[in-house]
Amino acid sequence: MQTKELFTSRWGLLLAAIGMAVGTGNIWRFPRVAAQNGGGAFLIPWIVFLLLWSIPLLMVETAMGRHARKGTIGAFGRLMGPNYAWLGAFVGFCSMAIMFYYSVVAGWCFKYLSGAIGGGLLEQSGQQYWTAFQANGWESVLFHFVAMSVAGAIVYRGVIDGIEKASKVLIPLLFVLLIGGTLRAVTLPGATAGLNFLFNPDLSQLLDYRIWLEGLTQSAWSTGAGYGLLLSYAVYTSKRDDIVMNSMTIGFGNNSASLLAGIMVICSVFALAPADPGAPAAEELLRLGGPGNTALSFLWIPALFQQMPFGQLSLILFFVALVVAAISSLIAMIELGTRIFMDAGMSRQSAVKFVVAGGFLLGLPSALSIQFLMNQDSVWGIGLMVSGFLFAVAVNKFGVRRFREELIEPARNDIRVGRWFDILLKWVIPAEFLVMIAWWLYQATISDPHWWNPVAVFNLGTCVFQWAVAFILFRVFNGRMAAATLSESEG
Repeated sequence: MQTKELFTSRWGLLLAAIGMAVGTGNIWRFPRVAAQNGGGAFLIPWIVFLLLWSIPLLMVETAMGRHARKGTIGAFGRLMGPNYAWLGAFVGFCSMAIMFYYSVVAGWCFKYLSGAIGGGLLEQSGQQYWTAFQANGWESVLFHFVAMSVAGAIVYRGVIDGIEKASKVLIPLLFVLLIGGTLRAVTLPGATAGLNFLFNPDLSQLLDYRIWLEGLTQSAWSTGAGYGLLLSYAVYTSKRDDIVMNSMTIGFGNNSASLLAGIMVICSVFALAPADPGAPAAEELLRLGGPGNTALSFLWIPALFQQMPFGQLSLILFFVALVVAAISSLIAMIELGTRIFMDAGMSRQSAVKFVVAGGFLLGLPSALSIQFLMNQDSVWGIGLMVSGFLFAVAVNKFGVRRFREELIEPARNDIRVGRWFDILLKWVIPAEFLVMIAWWLYQATISDPHWWNPVAVFNLGTCVFQWAVAFILFRVFNGRMAAATLSESEG
């Protein structure tokens, strides 16, 4: 029998959930994705999908986790029936596949914190420091190990003593430092051009399907909608917790952190980009694809803090906060995997050890090859669109109105859910998925003659191949997974 801990307060849950959402997805991923996809134009689909995709799905995850008191496999199996547990397995694996390379990025944060403390980040340019770090692949492996070990140790301690206590102290610190860094960035000479790039949209770019695809992917990636992460945390929530307000707080809190990070990084690039003749202009630097753009924040945040009073101290504090943000999201991913194995009968301690060891080993390819990391970020980032759709499928199978009336409305919600929820889950979210996936399939096949290649870094073939392997394996082993998960007492 598994003992169920509960978060001690609503704020404990909210800070843990915001910590789950606010992490390197805001500071590492959002600025580069926004820069590559139209700047100001990108913000429009990003906000649209927050309201019409991410927040409703966060509500669904909370309700499912609290109802089933199990992880993704058990929650789907309990809501839809044992024959559908494999859909929950895909959702859970999608998140763990992200965890494999996310831990590598979290390791980068630890590396940069060590560089800030030792002074190396202030002695050379961000590009020099990054190049030297990436040249030594085994150093990336070491910090990947550190990240998995630290996050695993916190999950090992449990929900209250580990996850909640860490979140209460350090997530507010991240927001304080984000605000400080943003205020400094907007006062740099040339920062106005950065603000124009980010907030002055070229509406013609909205005709590009990738801006909408990336807007949906980023919203899901950053808020955690469709991951099953909030579902896993909801296992430990009280039935009185406000599902609607909590989901909205997580969504808007996450987007606020992303905007602060975007302003900070993009304004820094415009203000501090090399002025040498022949050097790429700031806008060109931002739009570059490939590994350089992947490291956008790690290249320019150190340059920003070099311009601030008490630069080294500020840099140390920032990377302390960034490490905490990265770890808080990694904690949620490890907890998701841990919860799945606990549902199958493992103790928390054994499950954590298994997930951490497996996560470290399966993250090694991303630690050793940034091209592999970029492939996984593309495949499973877009995979979150599939995951989110599966949550909508689950709600429709259960009955949308019944789901709202039995699993959401009995909570003490400050905002009434209403029939708009039924419309979103029955019509809008499935339509969003079908339109985006069809648009993506069409554009991907006509624009890339090698779209079928399953080993390319970015293309349709590599996504479909990896998703198909996961779906087939989980469907084949559905019976065993359902029997192991759903037969376990809820305790």
